[in-house]
Amino acid sequence: MAETGAKKAKRSRISVWIENFKAAERGDKKRLIADLLFNNAMFIIIAISVIFIAIKVPAFLSISSIVNIISLTAAKLPIALGIAGCIVLTGTDLSGGRVVGLTAAIAGALLQDRLISRKLFANLPEITGGWIILTILIVMAVGAIIGLVNGFFVAKFSLHPFIVTLATQLITYGLILIFFMLNGNNGQPVSGLSQAYKDVVSAPLFQFTTSKGVKISLPMYVLYAIILCALMWFVWNKTAFGKNMFAVGSNADAARVSGVNVFWTTVMVHTLAGAMYGVTGFIEGARISSITQSAGLNYECDAIAACVIGGVSFVGGTGKISGIVLGVFVLRIIFVALTMLQIDPSMQYIIKGAIILAACSLDMRKYLAKK
Repeated sequence: MAETGAKKAKRSRISVWIENFKAAERGDKKRLIADLLFNNAMFIIIAISVIFIAIKVPAFLSISSIVNIISLTAAKLPIALGIAGCIVLTGTDLSGGRVVGLTAAIAGALLQDRLISRKLFANLPEITGGWIILTILIVMAVGAIIGLVNGFFVAKFSLHPFIVTLATQLITYGLILIFFMLNGNNGQPVSGLSQAYKDVVSAPLFQFTTSKGVKISLPMYVLYAIILCALMWFVWNKTAFGKNMFAVGSNADAARVSGVNVFWTTVMVHTLAGAMYGVTGFIEGARISSITQSAGLNYECDAIAACVIGGVSFVGGTGKISGIVLGVFVLRIIFVALTMLQIDPSMQYIIKGAIILAACSLDMRKYLAKK
């Protein structure tokens, strides 16, 4: 009895590929193998690299190292979740890192310890749970407003997101420099953050002791990242807004004919992205403790690379939350590995750039192969 289309859809890609391979002619089998290798080239290269590094530096696969990679992944997930929506619309967002820096500085300034002598804002209320929640909402609102501006200019004037977000990146950096000069701060780092703020972000979610007596803990922001992933999965897959986003990314003209409000969908995707940058800034402020004007620098590059590695295509209309998580995790593995191999920081920038170029090239190769 022939299987229905629904049953076929439920089968794994691996089982479908194996069946297609068995049924193919000899020449087609070579093509299928070549396509498999090309489509998964990035993961194959990374897997080989991880094996090599694990052999060269055994501590790389230790429990403490793995927990560290998970923690770093959780810290960088919100910005990737935000920027992924822009990529689904065949765009990008170069302002993300600077928005993270601005919102981190705002969160830090609003949540400085009352007892320190040098504060950006002198007459702040006592740091309570309510004030911390209000601060989260403030930084999310700041990020959302910048995202709203991005989305408006992209949707209203049909400007390329690269140009719009490049402009807002520069504007946001200017705002950061102005912010650090307020009230006689003269560009000094925002530090002396309240312990309550640090605990909300970085207090142990749970901790344990290894057989060697080493205490290892996962910070609270890992839980926040899990919650955000669940929320974004719901938005992407179970709401009309998510379906409209993918429709616009696949074909904006067809989506418009189908009744989708392309303008508001574009604006809201960028606004949501900005809110995610605000969450990243709030987490990052507590993590780094001493916030400077360079906070958030190049975060958007890492996020874009992670999204593309995770299958969010610049062609538009494709992407999964699980792929984004995997992409961020894989990228963190690479960066931790480079540090453990004691690779020069200057060389790490070159490797990061090569990864972005390779990931985008492989992504476009998949698209061209389908045409």
